[in-house]
Amino acid sequence: MSHVQGLECVTCGRGYSCREVEYYCPVCGYEDGILDVKYDYAAVGREINPAIMGACDERSMWRYLPLLPVENPALIPRPQVGWTPLYPAPRLARELKVAECYIKDEGRNPTASFKDRASAVGVVKALEKGAARITCASTGNAASSLAGFAAAAGLPATIFVPRQAPEAKKAQLMIYGAQVLAVEGTYDQAWELCMQASAEFGWYNRNCAVNPYLIEGKKTVSFELVEQFASLTGRPCPDWVAVSVGDGCTVGGVWKGLREMHRLGFMPKVPKILGVQAAGCQPFVTAWREGGSLCPVAADTIADSIAVGHPRNFRKGLRAVTASAGAFVAVSDDEIAWSMVALARKAAVFGEPAGVAGVAGVKKAAEQGIIAAGETVAIIVTGNGLKDTRSAIRAAGSPVAIEPSLEAVRSVVAGEGAHG
Repeated sequence: MSHVQGLECVTCGRGYSCREVEYYCPVCGYEDGILDVKYDYAAVGREINPAIMGACDERSMWRYLPLLPVENPALIPRPQVGWTPLYPAPRLARELKVAECYIKDEGRNPTASFKDRASAVGVVKALEKGAARITCASTGNAASSLAGFAAAAGLPATIFVPRQAPEAKKAQLMIYGAQVLAVEGTYDQAWELCMQASAEFGWYNRNCAVNPYLIEGKKTVSFELVEQFASLTGRPCPDWVAVSVGDGCTVGGVWKGLREMHRLGFMPKVPKILGVQAAGCQPFVTAWREGGSLCPVAADTIADSIAVGHPRNFRKGLRAVTASAGAFVAVSDDEIAWSMVALARKAAVFGEPAGVAGVAGVKKAAEQGIIAAGETVAIIVTGNGLKDTRSAIRAAGSPVAIEPSLEAVRSVVAGEGAHG
C-alpha cells in the first residue's frame, strides 16, 4: 500500500495494520473507534513536495497518489475527480466584509459534489478487496457519487436514503443503476439500517464515518486549494478555510489535508477552519461553544446534505476546528437561501443549500469579529445547485409571466424602472 504505515484509533490510540482491521477499532466499537490512516511522511516527501508538484501535469486528485491508500492504481475509476477550480471572488468579498474571498467549486466534479473524492477511493478499496457489492447511507450526495463511481467500475451498489431526499439526487441514483432503498425515517435511521445490512450480507461499507479510507479522498480538496491559492496569489495559504459540516467527515478531511500540506513544506502554518452548521441542526456548534460532548438533535433544515442530527465522525470533526484554532458558527435557513443568491450573483457559482452554507457562515463570522476585516477566506462549495432546484426557486423567485407581445415587455421594463 502506497506509503501507508497503518491505522490508529482516534479515541484510544491503539495502532493496527491495514490487514488486521477493516473499519474501526474493535476495542472502542464503531461509535468511538474511528481510525486514522498513518503514512511514512519521509517517503511521501520525496514524491510530493513543492518542487515536484510544480512540474506535475496530472490534473485530478490522483496527482497526490503517494499520499492516498491505493494498492492497485489500475483499479482507479475513469471519471476525472478533483482539480476543481478556485475562483477569486472580489465582489462577494465586499458583500461578506472580508479582505479577499476565494471559491473552491466542488460542484464541478463528475456527479456534481465534493463526495466524489471519497467515493472514488471507496470504490477502489472495494475492488481491491474483491467485494461483490458496495453500500452506503446518505442524505443524497454521497449516495449519488457512490452510484456513479460504482457504475463506472461495474460494481453493484445498494444505497439507503431518507425518503425525503431531494428528487434530483434520487434521480441520479436511479439513472446510475443503483439499488435504492428509500427509508421511511431520518438519515440516522437509514445509516443504522445500512450498517446492519452491510454486516448481514457482507457488502463493502462506504460510510465515511466508519471507513477510514474515505476521508483520505476528501483531504485532496485541501491539497488542491493550497497549490491553487499559491498559484493565484503568490502566497502560501488563506487565513481561513470555510466549509459546511454534517457528520464531521468533510471538515475532518479538510483539516487533515491542510495539516499534511504544512508537514510537507507547502505552507508555514495551517489555516484556521470555519465549520458551518445549519441552525436547525447544530450539534457541533453546541458542543464547541459549551466545551461538552456530543448531544444528538433532531434535524430541521433545508440543507439536506448537512441535516445530520447524530454526527458519526464527531471526534475528527471537532478536532479539525479546535486544532486549527478555528470556530464553528450556525446559520439559519433564511441565511442559507440568501447565500445561494449571493454566491450566484457575485461569483457566478450555483450551489445547493448545504454547499453554500459556508458563505453564510463567513458573513456571520465577519459580523461577529471571528474573522477580521483584513483576513482572507477560501470557501469550499460542496455541491451544485441543480441538486436541489426547489430550494433555488424558493430563494430566487419565479420568472415573470407575460403575454407574447412587445407591449408586455415594455410594461415589465417600465415596472423595473419604477422600482429603481
